[in-house]
Amino acid sequence: MGWWSEQVVPRATDVVLSSREVAELRRRVCSGLAGEVLEIGFGSGLNVEHYPPTVRRVAAVEPSDVAWRIAEQRHLDPAAPQVTRAGLDGQRIDLPTASCDSALSTFTLCTIPDLDAVLAEVARVVRPGGAFHFLEHGLSPDPGVARWQRRLTPVQRRVGAGCHLDRAITDRVRGSGLVLQEVENFYLSGLPGVKVFGYLYLGRAVKE
Repeated sequence: MGWWSEQVVPRATDVVLSSREVAELRRRVCSGLAGEVLEIGFGSGLNVEHYPPTVRRVAAVEPSDVAWRIAEQRHLDPAAPQVTRAGLDGQRIDLPTASCDSALSTFTLCTIPDLDAVLAEVARVVRPGGAFHFLEHGLSPDPGVARWQRRLTPVQRRVGAGCHLDRAITDRVRGSGLVLQEVENFYLSGLPGVKVFGYLYLGRAVKE
């Protein structure tokens, strides 16, 4: 990664995704997590305060050292579950098969080069009956918005450390073999160009 991706994007993401509205969505997506949790794209630890008491430990996959340093102040809270850095690349997770009770991803699946590989790893690491909770932005069903998402994605990938605006998240989750249990789709309010950048998928899929 270059200087922009390494130094600027993690700090900007920490600020942009710290709003009250996003915090409430984080609380909702974390609801129901329990036991040993795999978090893909731990980032700067913005989900830590929203883990329910049923979470014992978190295996955090995070490539950015800058984001991890910011996060340390959050996950060192004695009231928070134990968090360990479990790797840098969600496409190859160094954890045993069926070793986690549940998994979590928030605003992460847009940036990973091989999304199918990540979802396959989530399906491998989560125990049967465990759930993958996700809060992601992606492709809108509105043809006009989707057209602009596809036009702007090449630019967004350069300035947003690989971020795609046009990924159909639920289709990709279904393709992993995980079974969708619920999903909500809506636009995030309060951001410039919100329809292009803020069409959200909030859902849960189960490993059978």
